[in-house]
Amino acid sequence: MARLLNLRTGTLGYKLTGSRGFTTASGGARTLQQRWTPAGRPGGALAVPTAQERPMHGIPAPAPVQVDLDKNSEGATAHTADYVASTSYSDLSPVVLRRCKRMILDTLGVMVVGSTTEVAGMVAAYSLAQQGVIPEPAGSCALLGWKDRTTSAPLAAFANGVSAHSMDFDDTWHPATHPSAPVLASLLALTDLLRPVSTVSGRELLQAFVVGIEVQGRLLRTSAQAKNIPWRFHPPAVVGVMGSAAACAKLLQHDPTRVRNAMSAAASYAGAPMANAGTTAKPLHAGNAARFGLEAALLASVGMKGNPHILDMRSGFGAFFDDFVPETLQDFNSGHLLDKQDVAIKRFPAHLGTHWASDAAAEVRGKLARHDGTVDTDNIRQVVVHAPKCGYVNRPIPKCEHEARHSFQFNVCTTLLDGTVRRQSFGPAQLHRPELRSLLRRTDIRHPPDNVKCFETMYVDVEVRLRDGTVVTARCTEPYGHWRRPLRQEDVVAKFRDNAEAALPGSVVQECVGKVQNLENLRDCSELTDMLSCP
Repeated sequence: MARLLNLRTGTLGYKLTGSRGFTTASGGARTLQQRWTPAGRPGGALAVPTAQERPMHGIPAPAPVQVDLDKNSEGATAHTADYVASTSYSDLSPVVLRRCKRMILDTLGVMVVGSTTEVAGMVAAYSLAQQGVIPEPAGSCALLGWKDRTTSAPLAAFANGVSAHSMDFDDTWHPATHPSAPVLASLLALTDLLRPVSTVSGRELLQAFVVGIEVQGRLLRTSAQAKNIPWRFHPPAVVGVMGSAAACAKLLQHDPTRVRNAMSAAASYAGAPMANAGTTAKPLHAGNAARFGLEAALLASVGMKGNPHILDMRSGFGAFFDDFVPETLQDFNSGHLLDKQDVAIKRFPAHLGTHWASDAAAEVRGKLARHDGTVDTDNIRQVVVHAPKCGYVNRPIPKCEHEARHSFQFNVCTTLLDGTVRRQSFGPAQLHRPELRSLLRRTDIRHPPDNVKCFETMYVDVEVRLRDGTVVTARCTEPYGHWRRPLRQEDVVAKFRDNAEAALPGSVVQECVGKVQNLENLRDCSELTDMLSCP
């Protein structure tokens, strides 16, 4: 027999191993009543050993820290928790709903195609291998893109979050982060976890998703430093875990106190270095943000408490930014950031900055192309890329697909050769072809002092110098897909279909498009995970 926690009602129940039957113990609504008694222990407490039961070689146990959250209702943390707990579906404008549905559809597609990558395969294998170690209800939550493969909720959030970021194909916002992957991966896992006792409607999913995105945007606006392309911490590992925790707390219907506890716990999970950009480890950042945000919300359900001022303190969330100004969070009183600013939905799977480079290169190529549409690259003496100084996107001769996704030079030269960049551009055959390597060796990068590494203001110039002395140039200040120049709806749908059909039948893909476009009318969101995990 295994214990199950009804996370919505706050009650504990029991489930016979291998059975779908569920019997619920009594307990107050949405407050955990820890009434089960572990074997051999008196009273009604969780099975946590007391100080007397776990002697520390004669060292006395420290006195417990008592935190009265109800007496700490002022400040940015409380303000944010109140927003999370109070937001309702009726607060979401038509603009916010339309943008969220586009983000969800796009992220589902990049999760599915991302599940076919090597790093996603490694993480899926790891997650599935844990089923013999993790107690029930392990095995209840779907891995998208994998036929009938399930695991525990935290590991499903982890695996699906990694898949979403495995190609760097997920959306990007300003200030810089990948907002959707951590939030959606955690919400889908939680939807599956809740399935035995409660269904999650499309309206509930949209409401929680918006909250998770909004919290990330607000936190990023506590720092002017965050407006630039990051150099120290990868933002999904900092704000993504907080957004994931907020979204899951919303779906669990936590009150403000438990929301604060979830965010406080999430902050203890936050942070990952930018040094892993261009490696197979970088997708772990989005996966961990999804997993740990979900875990933080679940821990808050069972009484985990943290510092009630976690968003108010330089030693709290402020540890991630040198110029942290928590009072900024209290300036948000109504509306949502998605009302004012869309996200960038990418056309090809690479760092967003390379999209400026590719668009500029495409314009140059249009001026160089012969009547048959080809370009004589042998006639190119030098390619000069004028871009912001961003070390992890300056990779002259990338050795693997992950480096290529973070290379101004690779994306410029690929566009000059092929006219565009696509998913297939990062495969070994394309990456190591002689004509591309030759052109890369003739490519230099320069950093104009006025070109700040900020997705809101940056530009990229591509300058091609021919052997006869001719110079052809083009500048991109706003690539197609940027939040000021968003993808048309038909292009978002086309991207989803192209990605999802890498692992799923076309009929399933079309049905999924319809469900997401009418998400507010969907009664049970587990239909989405069922469709996308049963090819």
